[in-house]
Amino acid sequence: MNVPPSDAVLAEIRAALVAADPALARADAEAPALAWRVRPGGFEGLVWMIVGQQVSTASAAAIWARVQAGLGAVSPEAVLGQGVEGMRALGLSLPKARYAVALAEAAPDWAELSRLDDADALARLIALKGIGRWTAEVYLMFCDARTDVFPSGDIALQEAVRWADRLERRPSAEWTARRAQAWGPQRSTAAHLLWAWYGAVRRGDVPHPMRPDR
Repeated sequence: MNVPPSDAVLAEIRAALVAADPALARADAEAPALAWRVRPGGFEGLVWMIVGQQVSTASAAAIWARVQAGLGAVSPEAVLGQGVEGMRALGLSLPKARYAVALAEAAPDWAELSRLDDADALARLIALKGIGRWTAEVYLMFCDARTDVFPSGDIALQEAVRWADRLERRPSAEWTARRAQAWGPQRSTAAHLLWAWYGAVRRGDVPHPMRPDR
């Protein structure tokens, strides 16, 4: 796993991003201080990503607690010992149980993955059964601390980009990916900033940025 930037470095990168792109000014003014989201890497990290696919944060946390309790250590050996039906009994859907078992069988070289550049690491992950682009990108951000990744298929990020650029409708993943190129080589920090802003708006901590009076 790479080393995530410290909170102080994140603050410096955030300031540089806002100075380079004034469209991020409202996000910067209203989002709380940033802290890099860190998750375990390797097999455990990617199983966690599979568990969290297309479910709420609360549901993912509940299922993950059952998985950890049922497996003890979240390892390939433990998952293979449970098999598909055993993983289903721990709360995974049938497709997710199959993905977890397939990942255990594939046995990727996690150390090698960390040494690959972003594009090659992304391709290596997407080649695994059940791992789409969003899952691979979020894994690289949270579990491998990659600093120039932007999960453009994430609906919350698309919505925050809409607010920042005052677009009439939510942009597509493709449009969002092109827009995020302006934030390289620190796209991961831009994503953290936009997620933080989105969360503040959804919690009601700050007014909605698309209100007519704003």
